[in-house]
Amino acid sequence: MSLIELLLISIGLAMDAFAVSICKGLSIKSFAFKKGILIGLYFGVFQGFMPLIGYLLGTSFEDVITSVDHWIAFIVLSLIGLNMIYESFSNDKESYNDKVDFKTMIPFAIATSIDALAVGITFAFLKVNILISVLLIGIITFILSFIGVKIGNKFGNKFDKKAQIIGGIILIIIGLKILFEHLGII
Repeated sequence: MSLIELLLISIGLAMDAFAVSICKGLSIKSFAFKKGILIGLYFGVFQGFMPLIGYLLGTSFEDVITSVDHWIAFIVLSLIGLNMIYESFSNDKESYNDKVDFKTMIPFAIATSIDALAVGITFAFLKVNILISVLLIGIITFILSFIGVKIGNKFGNKFDKKAQIIGGIILIIIGLKILFEHLGII
C-alpha cells in the first residue's frame, strides 16, 4: 500500500472524529486552544491505537484468511464507508456539551475509532507497515480534530455531514481499488 493510499485512508478514518469535533466546537462558547488540543489528543490516540489492535487480531488469523483478504478489505472498508454516508443523512442530533474530561470524551473517542479497528484487521492481510500507519492515522486525526473544533466554534455545523460523506466515499474507493488490484482489473 502506497503512502498516498495510507494518507487517504487516514483522512477517511479521521472524518468521524472531525465531524464530532465540529459538534464539540459548537458547544464551546469561545475557542480554547487547550480544549482543541485535548479533543484532538483523545481522537488521535484512539484512532491511532485501534488499527494496532486490529492488526494484531488480523495477524493471528492470517493463514486462514489469506485467500480472501482482498474481499475482506473491500467489504470492511465499503461497509464502514456506507455506514458513514448513512449516518450523515441521519436526523439524530446528539447532545454535545462543553466538557472535555475523560468521562465525556472516552465514549466519543471509542465510537469514532471502531472503524479504525476494522481497518487495522485489513492492514494485517495487506502487509502494511503498522508503525507508519498508526502514526499517520493518529497524527492526521489529531490535526483534523483540532481543526474541527475550531471550525465548529467559528462556523457552526455546516460541514459535519459533508465530512462524513467524503470520508465514506474515500473508504469505499480504497476498498474497490484493493479488490480490483487483486482481481487484476487495474
